[in-house]
Amino acid sequence: MRSILIAGSLLFAAAQGFAQAVTDNVGQVSTGMPAILQNVNFRPELNAQMPLNTAFTDETGKSVFLEQYFHRQKPVLLAFVYYGCPMLCTQLEQGVVGSLRMLSFNPGREYEVVFVSFDGRDSAPMAAAKKNTAIEHFRRPETASGWHFLTGSKESIAAVTNAANFHFNFDAKNNLFAHASGILLLTPDGRISRYFYGVEFPGRDLRLGLVDASQGKVGTPVDKALLYCFQYDPSTAHYSATILGVMRIGAVLTMAGLLFVILFFRRREIRASRTTLSQQGAH
Repeated sequence: MRSILIAGSLLFAAAQGFAQAVTDNVGQVSTGMPAILQNVNFRPELNAQMPLNTAFTDETGKSVFLEQYFHRQKPVLLAFVYYGCPMLCTQLEQGVVGSLRMLSFNPGREYEVVFVSFDGRDSAPMAAAKKNTAIEHFRRPETASGWHFLTGSKESIAAVTNAANFHFNFDAKNNLFAHASGILLLTPDGRISRYFYGVEFPGRDLRLGLVDASQGKVGTPVDKALLYCFQYDPSTAHYSATILGVMRIGAVLTMAGLLFVILFFRRREIRASRTTLSQQGAH
């Protein structure tokens, strides 16, 4: 399975010792990779169930369960990061904020955003700082209740990352993690609906993904109609136009156009007939 990962984010060299991994194919391990990058991948399975009864700590220091963010038929955008990450995770956080800012949907109303740290050493104050930065860049302070930054134990972290097939390695020498980058879109009952790789995400893909994940509860009739034209491809983790979908929409529009023309001319005929009868009655 292909993943779009950022090669430049790995500044992995003996002199620099930067152990963050972004490869072109997280599903396959290259024998030429450094040992720290072996088995680092992100290969979600569609419809896989996330363990919602997993305990975490939120950015305020309060104990929570993952299930608290799955309610009222709203989808959830979930991303794995660690708050001490010097580059890649910050890029991912900024990418999520920037991409979501292009949408008219709002966190807390149409969907929830959840960042889960996979570093058991991260703390609630670190999570709070990340949330404050995200809200500031999102520029919609009223959405603060829809953004969540979690920390947890190694057991909790393993439960959710394993469910998503997100695997990382820790480089003790350089005190850094080698990891992939991407996001999950989850259904209101916690199943993986869509996933996207990288650190930047097209607004169209995110919008359609949220509509898909919400099972039609989020979005306009136009959004739902677009799903007939655009189909999600798990192998590329993108939405692409489908010939059949476009033809269906074209056929519907053509039929609607013909019906409009028929009704238009029929009404003209009726009005003309009434005018003629009125004139004859006047004579």
